[in-house]
Amino acid sequence: MHSKPRLNLENSMRLYEEAKKLSPGGMMGIRRPYNFVEGEYPIFIDKGYGGHIVDVDGNDYIDMLCAYGPIILGYNEPEINQEVIKQMDKGFCFTMVQELQNTLQKKLIELIPSAEMVVLAKTGSDATGIAVRVARAYTGKNKIMRCGYHGWHDWCVEVKGGVPKQITELTLEFHYGDLEELEAMLKQHAHDTACIILTPVGHPLALPVEAPPEGYLQGVRQLADKYNVILIFDEIRTGFRVALGGAQERYGVTPDLSVFGKAMGNGYPISACVGKEEIMRVLESKAFVSSTFFPNSLEMAASLKCIEILERENVLEDIWERGEVFLQDTIRLVEASGVPASVSGIPPMSYITFDKVDDKYKERRSFFYTETIRRGLFIQPYHHGYICYRHTDEDLKKALSAIEEALAATKKAYPY
Repeated sequence: MHSKPRLNLENSMRLYEEAKKLSPGGMMGIRRPYNFVEGEYPIFIDKGYGGHIVDVDGNDYIDMLCAYGPIILGYNEPEINQEVIKQMDKGFCFTMVQELQNTLQKKLIELIPSAEMVVLAKTGSDATGIAVRVARAYTGKNKIMRCGYHGWHDWCVEVKGGVPKQITELTLEFHYGDLEELEAMLKQHAHDTACIILTPVGHPLALPVEAPPEGYLQGVRQLADKYNVILIFDEIRTGFRVALGGAQERYGVTPDLSVFGKAMGNGYPISACVGKEEIMRVLESKAFVSSTFFPNSLEMAASLKCIEILERENVLEDIWERGEVFLQDTIRLVEASGVPASVSGIPPMSYITFDKVDDKYKERRSFFYTETIRRGLFIQPYHHGYICYRHTDEDLKKALSAIEEALAATKKAYPY
């Protein structure tokens, strides 16, 4: 039925069987094979270069998942690696902090509209956890209104195993784009709501291409002010990709607090919670955050060099320009294919989803993504993709060809 033969994944499968004996599920969460197409996608990667990854069986892929977002420039960036090695020679883990912390924090304050003060951390979940704690400490209120994924915290996870009911009851979920729903929730719960947290460009981007909807972020800002709750933008995905100052800069809406990560260090683990000074200063007295590794400086060196390259080479302008062409070409291919699918997102981050038009939509989706991975295009059935700076024009041309051929094969296998 498939138009291309299955890839050789012998080493990936052998390592996966070994991994399952060593760790629950073999690996954590979203990297488990059932989040892709089982038996078709590589499970273990050997190396990366530019906009490509190579698996342990030697298969080379155009990687448009970019490690779920951190790779903004490309894999194995020499300038960043050299800066990290230079910092390594000084030492990077001490009882006290290094000057590099101040340097990076000043740069973030310069770039990000909501940043008057900064706390550096390592992961996106670190940063969202800090932001929510700060909001609760500042307001003295407990409930959280959230929209989408914000990490693996007790207050956020969909799978409730191991999470006390008393904690989950403090989180209320609203739908992206629906201001009426959000206001109705605030009317009922604002007296005990500390914060609204949302990704400013909707998650999982299975929304119209014109995102965020006109006036939506402005409306959320007005509601937060009206009902006296803290507004947090989760910019872990959008920061340093939608704009250097995040979606808040591009769309002109400034939250009280915001969190950045992923593309901030081109793969090195670093994140930040930034916000208004008055609110952030609760960490001096009313709230506590600490970690042995938050002050480690290798990631700070990587982040500063990454930001320098983003600015110097006008990287985001390039990604938006080429991403717009790629997005529009993808839309054209899907519309011409006759396959019941939709394209959503924004130029740096787009997504092909399959419409639930009949009971075959899941099979149709798996078939399409099998066809793309067999053609060497690494995209994901359940997550939007990314464009990085080192994706060449030839890479993007080949990616579009893979999509076009995969759509044609899907139409033939699952007519609609």
